Amino acid sequence: MSYSRDIQIEFNHCDPAGIVFFPRYFEMVNSVVENFFADVLRHPFARITIEEGCGVPTVRLQVTFTAPSRLGETVRFTLEVEGVGCSSADFRIIAARDGETRLECAQRIVWVGPDGRAQAWPAPLKARLTEQIRSTP
Repeated sequence: MSYSRDIQIEFNHCDPAGIVFFPRYFEMVNSVVENFFADVLRHPFARITIEEGCGVPTVRLQVTFTAPSRLGETVRFTLEVEGVGCSSADFRIIAARDGETRLECAQRIVWVGPDGRAQAWPAPLKARLTEQIRSTP
């Protein structure tokens, strides 16, 4: 299964040349992950951080930028769950417009407890994450 979200490129995302300044992509990737947790897993970041005192920080991010995105364009970000470990989850995120890949990202997040250390995923959340693992054709 995959989760997609369209993001319109705004002035605040761009450098003076009108193309996305690469660190802004990381904000967009985080937004996609945050919305995936809320929309698909039904476990929003507000619940994780405020109610539970936990977190899901990124511990690894590998990105390939293949083409620029420009002010005013709408780019589709698609997230696939690649795997779920005891305390980690691996995502693949591709941003594209009209079939042209703009970036490809491999991301690992980790469930962190109130003490700031990695802990096992809460069982219901791990089950929902595992249900989303990309099936291989």
